Amino acid sequence: MPIVNRLADLADEITAWRRDFHENPEILYETVRTSGKVAELLESFGLDEVVTGIGKTGVVGVIKGKNGGTGKTIGLRADMDALPIEEITGKPYASKVPGKMHACGHDGHTAMLLGAAKYLSETRNFDGTVVVIFQPAEEGGAGAKAMIDDGLMTRWPIDEVYGMHNFPGMPVGEFAIRKGPIMAATDEFRIVITGRGGHAAKPHETIDPIVTGTNMVNALQTIASRNANPLDSIVVSVTVFNGGNAFNVIPQEVTLRGTVRTLSPQMRDLAEERMNKIVTSVADAFGASAELTFLRGYPVTANHDEQTDFAAGIAEIIAGEGKVNRSIDPMMGGEDFSFMLEERPGAFIFAGNGDSAGLHHPAYDFNDELIPVGCSYWVKLVETAMPRAA
Repeated sequence: MPIVNRLADLADEITAWRRDFHENPEILYETVRTSGKVAELLESFGLDEVVTGIGKTGVVGVIKGKNGGTGKTIGLRADMDALPIEEITGKPYASKVPGKMHACGHDGHTAMLLGAAKYLSETRNFDGTVVVIFQPAEEGGAGAKAMIDDGLMTRWPIDEVYGMHNFPGMPVGEFAIRKGPIMAATDEFRIVITGRGGHAAKPHETIDPIVTGTNMVNALQTIASRNANPLDSIVVSVTVFNGGNAFNVIPQEVTLRGTVRTLSPQMRDLAEERMNKIVTSVADAFGASAELTFLRGYPVTANHDEQTDFAAGIAEIIAGEGKVNRSIDPMMGGEDFSFMLEERPGAFIFAGNGDSAGLHHPAYDFNDELIPVGCSYWVKLVETAMPRAA
């Protein structure tokens, strides 16, 4: 595996940054310490520009190539935020913050992009401009959109943008990617069913929202089984059913909550349309009323064809032939890098994290053996996309 020698030499230092972030996790937009550490390191590397406060607590660094930065501008993104999970790894660098941990590897993503930034600032063996993007609030806060709304793509006129995520279960040194949808749109719904409460011994005098709700849960499953083309991916999951607090009382109201996952705008629209009709008609059938709130979250993460081929080629340079899966199955999890891919062409790639616990698991830990691999991928991507003129 052609790891860049200088990055291999820096691996211990980058690992130390990673473990420091791991010990001090911050969630959503609370990445004040993390952002400060990132900005401090970028300043010490001698970048041409370091800006904080983009998207509340995001950090942007600019590295100009040997030609002074004229030409193409490429954005490289890492997420910084942790999750509200109690860590059980028992590692010496385990989280010091109760109820919070880096259970998705964003500490590793941040450290790898910092390592690449240090190398690229030292060598500047490219023509053009690199914008390193350190983003808060990937885990449900749409930090990518917040940075875009603060002018990320226009203040630094980015032409292409690339992202990377670790992948438990895939060997370290291997990559996976695909053209088009690679991760799902993540929408949330809330249904409030109102009936007529009363004594459980006299159900005929009530309009039972629990019976209405159970029938509604079953009916919602027909969106996937009877409305969607079997070749189109869609998930409708009711994950919360709240109603009642006494064994002998039929409640007045029940609340259902859940998520819808789709891989195309058409399926997303279909799901919302069918949910509205099902909720209304089922409630009517039982004499109840119901109100649906459908909240659109992250859009589909869709890779662009040309940039996907390019990213896969770079990964093969690093990993070797046969170590890059160019047609990984799409996943129904979400990723707010999708907002960046809606703004600019680019690609999102997975890098093997080895035999580790799964993402969002309290025993998960980022594999530090991935650090020189990920750093080398970023560096080779930049130097190949924007080669120095002869």
